[in-house]
Amino acid sequence: MIQNARPTVLAAENVKMTFNAHTPDELTAISNIGFELKQGEILGIVGPSGCGKTTLFNVIAGLLVPTAGTILVNGKRVQDANGHVGYMLQKDLLLPWRNVIDNVILGLQVRGVSARESLEIAHSLIDAYGLKGFEQTYPSALSGGMRQRVAFMRTLAFSPDVILLDEPFSALDSQTRLLLQADVMRIIRERNCSVVLVTHDVGEAITMCDRIVVITSRPGRVKSVHTIGIEPALRHPLKIRKQPRFNELYDTIWDELGIQFAA
Repeated sequence: MIQNARPTVLAAENVKMTFNAHTPDELTAISNIGFELKQGEILGIVGPSGCGKTTLFNVIAGLLVPTAGTILVNGKRVQDANGHVGYMLQKDLLLPWRNVIDNVILGLQVRGVSARESLEIAHSLIDAYGLKGFEQTYPSALSGGMRQRVAFMRTLAFSPDVILLDEPFSALDSQTRLLLQADVMRIIRERNCSVVLVTHDVGEAITMCDRIVVITSRPGRVKSVHTIGIEPALRHPLKIRKQPRFNELYDTIWDELGIQFAA
């Protein structure tokens, strides 16, 4: 399908976020941010440290109301689109006193979904995505990668229109990180999810995303947008690094970030 033919699921329109406005401590974290997320697309957001990525994430999630501009989810302001945005953070935030299946159904319970339907959804996800047999296991007995899978399934369970991923693999060792990147990409493609991935890892963004938005240093603004343009069959975390387009994008985006290393 042609990218532009997909419907827009999320739109950021001239978003600005200023903290402590009209005081000596006034700080503008992001300014004039604008982009669109299409149905079934994975959109990456990268930028130098302190550029406002976390602030932007919180605005998109509806956790912060922007000073100016709007975030629209299927045409509604995100503040009015209750339950339409799900997010997964760096920490899995699993409840230690709840086993795997009870953690997966947590969001469904909060939304008042019946116990029967919640368990059907949870079992379907657990069976499909590699944790069958661990339903009664508690988080303390799970590996880091398994805990992140549970957190991701908890986000998927209520089928949000938009999924936000904030550095979801940063706490994992490199091997587990690559395996989980591949697994999460597969799940996203299978379910035709619309995803915003916020990451410091340029290679991860190129691997997982269809397009990447590069943000400037503070106040964060959109500096450029890159279309990845690598066919799905070559998007495995290991295979993609052998593609000339990967190296071309990697060098270009690092140059745009303007990060200098000591000699």
